[in-house]
Amino acid sequence: MGKIAFVFPGQGAQAVGMGKDFYDQYPASRAIIERADAALGFSLSEIIFNGPGDELKQTINTQPALLAVSVAILEALREKNIQPDFTAGHSLGEYSALVASGVIGFEDAVRTVRARGQLMEQAVPGGQGAMAAVLGAEREALTALCQEISASVGPVELANVNCPGQIVVSGSAAGVNEVVSRGKEIGAKRVLPLEVSGPFHSSLMQPAADGLAEVLEGVELQDASVPVLANVTAEQTESAEEIRSLLVQQVVSPVLWEDSVRTMIDRGVDTFIEIGSGTVLAGLIKKIDKSVSTVSVNSVEALEKLGGE
Repeated sequence: MGKIAFVFPGQGAQAVGMGKDFYDQYPASRAIIERADAALGFSLSEIIFNGPGDELKQTINTQPALLAVSVAILEALREKNIQPDFTAGHSLGEYSALVASGVIGFEDAVRTVRARGQLMEQAVPGGQGAMAAVLGAEREALTALCQEISASVGPVELANVNCPGQIVVSGSAAGVNEVVSRGKEIGAKRVLPLEVSGPFHSSLMQPAADGLAEVLEGVELQDASVPVLANVTAEQTESAEEIRSLLVQQVVSPVLWEDSVRTMIDRGVDTFIEIGSGTVLAGLIKKIDKSVSTVSVNSVEALEKLGGE
């Protein structure tokens, strides 16, 4: 029997109404959403279930909303007695993984990601940063192009290494625009500018990382009960103090998702259960390795199809 990993989506997976069926049908899920509202002191659930979409899309709302829904679904899934051997999350999703692995309490996690979203929105003035998805290029060639552009035009760096042929770059608007115009030189099939509120996972986010370090100083973290794959290193970690440091680095470092998935597969994982809104991670994992099994638990119907007790 192979090993199981629980994986959690990040920003971009949000949708108005996500998790409402769990809220309605599972008391444990409802309790999580209610705890999120209480921890934040306003009705996050109103934004999650009723929108408007523009309000849910604001980073300061998106981050706690996705966390709350992922953990609400996790609580329902726990009733099946399916245990993970590893947890991992994509960017913001790493906080959901840390809740699942017992590293951070739920209320602390919700408040931390709300602050993280605020710090990320404030780090770079509007219009000065950008991100773009580069499709079809090799990682080494794209890294070299970014280094060349950073030296001459403006900073631009790898932000998300998602799967073979899909890498997101982030940095100054001028630097990202240069990648958009020169991507074909290195074999990119397409380079698509992304609608984002800042240059996430780039060195320009250093003010947000500094602010997050202060926030995390006041948060109690425990060693992980289940190993967590860190975005920054693509290696498993259980140490609370290492995780604290990695969460700060994560804001300015690339999300090594492809590498993280390969690490888990190398360590015996053959089933990935995506917990939260959407199916983004299942799609990426299949592009990394078609042989593994993926399940997206994003609805009560999907949960009921799962095995377990």
